Amino acid sequence: MKKITASNCAKDKYYQSIARAVAELLQEKSFVAPVDLFMRIGKLSKEDYEDWRFNRIPHLEKVLHCNLSKANRILRILKCHAEAIGLKPSHTVYRKWGKGKKRITLRFSKFGEPNVELSYSTHYVATAMTRQEKPGKLPEKVEAPDASL
Repeated sequence: MKKITASNCAKDKYYQSIARAVAELLQEKSFVAPVDLFMRIGKLSKEDYEDWRFNRIPHLEKVLHCNLSKANRILRILKCHAEAIGLKPSHTVYRKWGKGKKRITLRFSKFGEPNVELSYSTHYVATAMTRQEKPGKLPEKVEAPDASL
């Protein structure tokens, strides 16, 4: 498997489904969170997500319905697509829901690797300019971004 870069991400077999899910999420709210994307494309169930948020599961990767290399690939394609459509990256801290200690920061990966944690916790926010360009209807097929950027 080749490494996902800005020049080849649009050619990946998962690109169309990710781009479509991003468009759907942007119509619902003004940002895209990787956990929302995983739920939208069927790689994470709502129940598993809630169990993780209540700190019943030690790390999110344990309950993803795909292997870690596919999850990493999806995160890279999301980052590439978000940059191509002009979304602004914003780091978000995920804290435990429910009773008890509220200051518990949740982990995404088993070993807490900083770059992996950052990939999962980065939300992509629509700026005022991208919100104005938001279409009323989802496109049938998402066009690949220009690779010359």
